[in-house]
Amino acid sequence: MLIIEILNEALNRGASDIILATWSYPSLKIDWEIVYLDKLQILDKDIFEKEIMTIMSDSQKTRFLSNLEQDFSIDVKWLCRFRVNAFFQRLWYGMVFRPIKNVLPNFEELGLPHSILNLTGRKNGIILVTWSVWAWKSTTLASFLNHINNTRRKHIITIEDPIEFVYQSEKSLIEQREVGLNTTSFENGLKYALRQASDVIMVWEMRDLDTFRLALRAAETWNLVLATLHTSGTARTVSRIIDMFPADERDQITQQISESLIWVIWQDLLKRADGKGRVAAVEILVNTTSIANMIRKGTIHQINSAIETWAQDGMITMNKYLEFLYNKWIITEESYRQNLKQ
Repeated sequence: MLIIEILNEALNRGASDIILATWSYPSLKIDWEIVYLDKLQILDKDIFEKEIMTIMSDSQKTRFLSNLEQDFSIDVKWLCRFRVNAFFQRLWYGMVFRPIKNVLPNFEELGLPHSILNLTGRKNGIILVTWSVWAWKSTTLASFLNHINNTRRKHIITIEDPIEFVYQSEKSLIEQREVGLNTTSFENGLKYALRQASDVIMVWEMRDLDTFRLALRAAETWNLVLATLHTSGTARTVSRIIDMFPADERDQITQQISESLIWVIWQDLLKRADGKGRVAAVEILVNTTSIANMIRKGTIHQINSAIETWAQDGMITMNKYLEFLYNKWIITEESYRQNLKQ
């Protein structure tokens, strides 16, 4: 099949994404730049219908035609697993594939500060991974879950859309639920996870107010909650959560967050100076007693300065981490200066 040929070529070239659009050559994204596979044929409507759409199940096709968008994942024999987004565009169909490694990521391989791994040993609370676009959030979360799975005897429940990395139970018992297939929503999956003797709950994305409420409740009832969120900055993450709630609830919510939050990691991806792939740049906020007081008092604007001051507690600003990467010649001076935060 042509789709297998395209995906195989993408893996051989180290592409981060494979983009297929009707009436265009298949294209790869390699180090953020589009590369056309112009030795292959242009993807017309017949090719999409006969070869590419066949990777969807009947239920996925039904949802796709109804919603005009569809996220799902597939296992391609002898290749790897892919996360897929299907959509309609002006000239008909489009699809984006993202390879998912068959081997679960090892924390050290990501190049992230080892200090944050120790915090996954907490019995309860909330760990948030926030990101800019395409910033390895799922890989980071997978490394945390893999560490817990291999070192602690816990009941882990994941709520994902779609399921990306596939885990095997080791010391822990791990169960994965996909929104739309195993549960109707993140909110519903989280609600019922609290009735399933859970110890660790991973929520793929905190998308609405009710999901946040349930996550806080889970963290207060002896669950370690790991979740992702779209924000740019650790202090902004705290502000965004609080601002989601009605004004009459904010005193209560700030109290809950100050008690439940463990840490926030904000990450971005940058090109490596040697041209060999990408490296994560991070900002880390640890919820110390002083940070918790700032959250309770509503002086969140002071958090950025506090991160710079209390590096001994495992915190680091994005600018400081960029400086570290530049001084180690991991990123170029141009990349360093382009990504400095004002």
